[in-house]
Amino acid sequence: MDTFLIFNNIFAFVFGLCIGSFLNCVIYRLEQKKNLGGRSFCPECRHQLFWQDLIPVFSYIFLGGKCRYCKKKISIQYPLIEILTGLVFLLVFAVTAVSCCNGIINLIFLFYIASVFIVIFAYDFKHYLIPDKVLIPAIIIALIYKLFESFSLLPNLLMGVLVGSGFFLLIFLISRGRWIGFGDVKLGILMGVLLGFPNVLVALFLAFLLGAMIGVALIIFQKKGLKSQIPFGPFLIVGTFIALFWGQEIINWYLNTFLLI
Repeated sequence: MDTFLIFNNIFAFVFGLCIGSFLNCVIYRLEQKKNLGGRSFCPECRHQLFWQDLIPVFSYIFLGGKCRYCKKKISIQYPLIEILTGLVFLLVFAVTAVSCCNGIINLIFLFYIASVFIVIFAYDFKHYLIPDKVLIPAIIIALIYKLFESFSLLPNLLMGVLVGSGFFLLIFLISRGRWIGFGDVKLGILMGVLLGFPNVLVALFLAFLLGAMIGVALIIFQKKGLKSQIPFGPFLIVGTFIALFWGQEIINWYLNTFLLI
């Protein structure tokens, strides 16, 4: 690996750490129903934070996981989100070609989508709710970007939306909202726009597979009953992320392994 590539990988990771710090702010302000403007502050004592309090991961370690001013414990969520975002940005950079202008634009778009995924993952995991303030703009931006790439993609995107969102809408209507929330229906729209058909099927399969595995593990090891709620959004996010980069490879592997003689 040459020096230039190593530098770019480090930059992608550090950039992800910084974006992760911002995503923590987004998550908190969504929870508190506050706008995204204004300086950062401690959620406990409300003291305004300065640059030395906001260095991703390192400030948390240096301060011993406590606020500099009120000494209250800082949630482990903050460094975890920062590290996760750094790793995801590094992965996105590693699998994305950036040798031309279009590659750079695509990289920026994927960084944005990855950020949206992380916010939805964390928010749904904590609150069993997918925030429209993040999801709806992502749907619009993703649709514009995909159609800007090629308007001929429209039929494929519509099929992806029909399968992704229509599947969850059917479940929502049959269960009258008891099995899944309507946020999953709207998340299915984003999945369809990003993946198209048939990659959206890969994302759905992976999401249900992961969900089943985690559900069984919770029943066995934590004695949770079958009626215990588990947010499904995080599984959809993971499935969509995998299908976004390796969906076609998974389809080809499946066809070659199980269907083709």
